[in-house]
Amino acid sequence: MNNSETLSAPPNRTLGIVLVGLAVLGVAGAVFTGRRMLMMSVPSCLGGHWNGCYDTENGVVLMTLVGLPLAAVVVWALAHRRRAAGVASAWRMSLAEVGMVYGTLPFLWMTLMPGAGAGVVPGRVSLVPLRDLVTMGSLGIGGNLLVFASLGFFAPMRFAALASAPRILALAGGCSVLIETAQYVLRLDRVSSIDDVLINAAGAALAALASRPWWRTAPNRLQTCAY
Repeated sequence: MNNSETLSAPPNRTLGIVLVGLAVLGVAGAVFTGRRMLMMSVPSCLGGHWNGCYDTENGVVLMTLVGLPLAAVVVWALAHRRRAAGVASAWRMSLAEVGMVYGTLPFLWMTLMPGAGAGVVPGRVSLVPLRDLVTMGSLGIGGNLLVFASLGFFAPMRFAALASAPRILALAGGCSVLIETAQYVLRLDRVSSIDDVLINAAGAALAALASRPWWRTAPNRLQTCAY
């Protein structure tokens, strides 16, 4: 048993390094591509103005990137405290907790941003699957895939009960339904679409499959409790 764990550790560690490297390259590429749009929000964000920063997608993305070092410090602090208490998998648990929260909240904020006709335009609903997909474009589809990607990636690493792609699919689908319902009830001048729900859930499931080597299984949970 110990031998097999020892043999399986290096491949998992190598895969982790590769995925982290790809994630860093992906973020760097996205920042480089959208640097001009992000720079438009710099004056408002640096000046502490709400308008032009937190009420725009560019501003939210910019502030999320700026806050990454602080998120890393929080991960380190949580992991250090857990290691001092003798908790197993301290780094994985801490990274998963911060990652699924910090990586999800900005997208939730953007999906609940009111449009120009908020409070005036009545709520709109689109319940025909795949009808809105053709009008989203690559940027819209990519954004919807990322809404619950962090939740799908990190939640199975933290909670053994969620270590299943179908469960993550159901969780993300339910959360997406709540968001679409809020958009309709609050009259945010947005279309509550079934396609958003489908793509949000699919993005979470795909992210969950990507983190499968680090899922928290029942034996690991028992080992953690023993400490």
